[in-house]
Amino acid sequence: MKLKNLGWWLSRHGKKHDVWTDGERETAVPRHVEINEYTAKAILKEAEGEE
Repeated sequence: MKLKNLGWWLSRHGKKHDVWTDGERETAVPRHVEINEYTAKAILKEAEGEE
């Protein structure tokens, strides 16, 4: 998974999302079979620090 390659790890499971962290920031990742491309790009952009 790309988040792991960026140094992020799973912090906790939510009801419909998993919460990932890099130790300073957190982001929610939907727990679906497929995530649409827009959502995936937004998550990776935030993880890479390009807010």
